[in-house]
Order: sequence, then structure tokens, then C-alpha cells
Amino acid sequence: MVDTGKGDLSLVALTKSYGSFTAVQPLDLTIEAGSFFALLGPSGCGKTTTLRMIAGLDAPTSGRIRIGEKDITDTKAYQRNVNTVFQSYALFPHMTVLDNVMFGLKRRGDKDAKRKAQETLELVQLAQVGDKRPTQLSGGMQQRVALARALVNRPDVLLLDEPLGALDLKLRRQMQIELKRIQQEVGLTFIHVTHDQEEAMTMADRIAVMNAGRLEQLGDPATLYEMPRSTFVANFLGQSNLLRAQVLGGPSDDGVVRVRSHDTDLEVSREHLPDGVTDVWLGVRPEKLRLGEAGGPNRLRGIVRDVSFTGVATQYIVEMPWRQELTVVQQNDGTARATLGETVTVSWAATHGFALDASQDAEAGAELVDEHG
Repeated sequence: MVDTGKGDLSLVALTKSYGSFTAVQPLDLTIEAGSFFALLGPSGCGKTTTLRMIAGLDAPTSGRIRIGEKDITDTKAYQRNVNTVFQSYALFPHMTVLDNVMFGLKRRGDKDAKRKAQETLELVQLAQVGDKRPTQLSGGMQQRVALARALVNRPDVLLLDEPLGALDLKLRRQMQIELKRIQQEVGLTFIHVTHDQEEAMTMADRIAVMNAGRLEQLGDPATLYEMPRSTFVANFLGQSNLLRAQVLGGPSDDGVVRVRSHDTDLEVSREHLPDGVTDVWLGVRPEKLRLGEAGGPNRLRGIVRDVSFTGVATQYIVEMPWRQELTVVQQNDGTARATLGETVTVSWAATHGFALDASQDAEAGAELVDEHG
């Protein structure tokens, strides 16, 4: 059943403007055929506009769109071998599930429409409900029917526009796993637009983080999380503690660079430090911090101001002498927990930190994390 598609999707200097407002700045992006790709960002970042240009629903102001060697920039939406699954299922309520999935094939006169539709319903594990109406199904099942209807045409590219946004949390988690399984089984190129960081990181092979119409950073989930290149990515993709620091010199023999933050000497890996920058934000993720001595020079003393038990882990807010609060997330693995008001040492390994140019806003992206839309 695997189909490797017709080639990579290439966006070349793609832009979209509405009068004086530019929704998408010149965007160069290559999405590998057969990959699960995510366009991630807050409302208004340009991700849905980009998807609509790929679908042919919006014409780009400039730039080109290609699938393999074929330029589809000026091709009508219905003539592109590109299908879209929206958050609203847009199913025909008067038709059976099987007829919904067959609809496009029958309009094109495909004599094999029924067999293909039944096969696709099996793929999304809905073969048993083919004779039911969409209104008789749960939201999750209706979303699978919409997916089957898009997949049955075997598009070169399947576009997913916030497809899980209407589902409750538990069902959304199940559908994330299910979508990934289906994508791997059919081998088609999936492009998933979402504002949900966890959803993108769970499902995608590669993620393009977008911000204010620009591509902020492109990479696999682990690289984006471990080595963000901007404060926006550091804050938007999970939480980050950012300490203002100055670089003290070149790397030592073991590849670490010393920096000074609030009269304390700390270390960061050379490969996690941007070139030619002396004033930095030294970043470390909450779960990379430890209460107690972790070895190495990265140690700060502070007072526990808040303790939140979350089951798997405990989150601490630790106030530094200069009033900055650091978030520490420690697994509940049997080690003793700190108490409110206790003075503690916060420590981390040099390899677990990253450095960013301090000319960037330390709060960039943080206020958008919980935004929906």
C-alpha cells in the first residue's frame, strides 16, 4: 500500500501579501516526499496561508510551488493532486460513510471506486461503519472518515489544517498516534498545520517553526528542542530558563566555553554557542536542571518559592538572589523532594545548556504558548 509520491514539495521564495500587510515573507522550503512535516506557529504566523497556497486556495503574491519537477503555482486547486483535511469534517450528512469516501472517485468515473473506498476505510480502521451516516459516529470517527475521503484519491501531498483541534485531549492523543501510523503505512507526504507544540513534536519528522510570516527555524523535533536558534523557538517549543551572561573566552580543550552570569562562572558547550556573540542568554530546559550537586561548575543557589506535584514529576520555582525565578522539573524517582522555603543548589551539565544572542527578547514566544487558533 506504500506510495512514495511524485517527488519533493518545493516552495521557492513564496510570499503572500494583502495590501500593505505581508502574511508570508519570502519562504524557501523543501518538504521531502513521503515525510510527515509540520508547520508550527501561533495564530497569524502565516502557516495556514502557506497551506492554502499549496492547496491552490490562495494565489501567492510571488514565488513558485513545485512537486518534483512539476510547477503547480498557477494550476487550479481542483487540478492539483493535493487534498486537504480541515478541522471541520465537511462530510455529507445524507450519505453513508462509504458513499462519502467514494464521492470523489465516482465523480471522476472510477469503476473501482467501491473497492478503493473499502480499502481506505480499513486503513483508518472504520470498515465496520461503512453503512452508517456520519452523524451516527463520534467526532474522532468522523475525522477518520474525512481522512479516508482525502486519502482514497492517493494525493501527492495531503494537507492537514488543525485536523485534531475539535477533539478532546484524550482522543487527540489517540489520533496523533493513529495519524502517524497511517502516514507511515501509505507513505504519502503529510503536511500538518498546528499551533500545538506537543502535537507537532509527537507526530512530525521535521518541523518548520513560523513566526510573523517568517521561517524561524527548521529541523527535527529533538534538534529544535535541544538547540533552539532563537528565544522565540526556545520559549514556544517548551519552557526555557534564560540567564543573562557574558562570554569570557574561547573554548577549552574539552569543547566548553566559560560564561559569567550574575557574578557566577558557568559553562556551555561550544557547539551550543552562536558565533561571534559575547552577550548571551544562557538557556536550560526545566527538566535538565537538578536540585543538588550534579558535578561540574554549573551551580546556582536559590530559595524554593513554589512546589507543584504533577504525578510523574514535581515542578519547583526557585528564586535566585537577583530575584529571577528558575523552573525546575524533577522526576519523582524516589529521591527526596525539596520543601517550600528551603535553600537549594540548582545544577546542570554544560552539554544540557544552550546560548542565544542576548539582543533578542527573552520573552519572545512565551506569551503565545497557550494561544489557540
